[in-house]
Amino acid sequence: MAVAPRPQFRWALRTRSLALGQRTLLVGVVNVTPDSFSDGGKFLSATKAIDHALGLLDEGADIVDIGGESTRPGTRPPVSAQEELDRLLPAMEGILQKRPETMLSIDTYKAETARAAVRAGAQIVNDVSGFLWDPAMAAACAELRCGVILMHTRGRSHEWRAQPPLPREEVAPLVLRELKQRAEAAIAAGIQPEAIVLDPGFGFGKVLDENYPLLARFDELHALGHPLLAGVSRKAFLGRALAQIYGHEVPTDQRGNATVAAVTAAALAGAHLVRVHDVKAAREAVAIADAIRSHSPTKPAEDKNNS
Repeated sequence: MAVAPRPQFRWALRTRSLALGQRTLLVGVVNVTPDSFSDGGKFLSATKAIDHALGLLDEGADIVDIGGESTRPGTRPPVSAQEELDRLLPAMEGILQKRPETMLSIDTYKAETARAAVRAGAQIVNDVSGFLWDPAMAAACAELRCGVILMHTRGRSHEWRAQPPLPREEVAPLVLRELKQRAEAAIAAGIQPEAIVLDPGFGFGKVLDENYPLLARFDELHALGHPLLAGVSRKAFLGRALAQIYGHEVPTDQRGNATVAAVTAAALAGAHLVRVHDVKAAREAVAIADAIRSHSPTKPAEDKNNS
């Protein structure tokens, strides 16, 4: 079995650092939203969001990624930064009060939200636009000196359904090229290279089966020289494959087994982190993937931050 080499890094965060590459880390999702594609409305109250986050930590999440606005196509118009913060800050405060050591990531593309969330204790800003949707975001993160996750996306969510399809051989090269541009732009804005993690953005401007060539060639993204995150959990492209088996659409909360398969593939391809809704299942999946990796003839790459 081919197992991709996984470079090791030290990820610089707001007040801490995190070793990446020794094992696959788990980023647990908490959507404090009424309309997220998978669990919209389930954790909109602060109490439910806090309890859910604590449950994810108990199941083995290394990081909790908390977001206050859905980017699912067909959702409401974008929410204001204030509305986003009204959802997020009570939940963040409660999580950190109960578990002060929690590594929190804030899922936002707004500089105002990022500033307030980092002041409230977030270590990481996870921007699905790769700093493209708010021109103030790169400078804000440089000033905050937090960890950043830059995702690749093609256009805005309301544009995805009308975008022309990508030939499968062009998907990975496009993502590779444009993620490189986003990382270079972030560094030019003052972000430290060791603060950057890159995410190819499964489902974000890639329509259904366009995601499979990206996952199949995930290992090529190591050429970018930054740690990699894979967010494949419950995505529509998994549901598309399941529909071919069952002859009908499979709801998001019934894509658990498919998610485990995709998470395992990403880990074997060298993902440093996987962002998931079901932490327990993903923890078991990456434990097996990492066990396979430990017996691979491919030697671990050196720590890129110490080379």
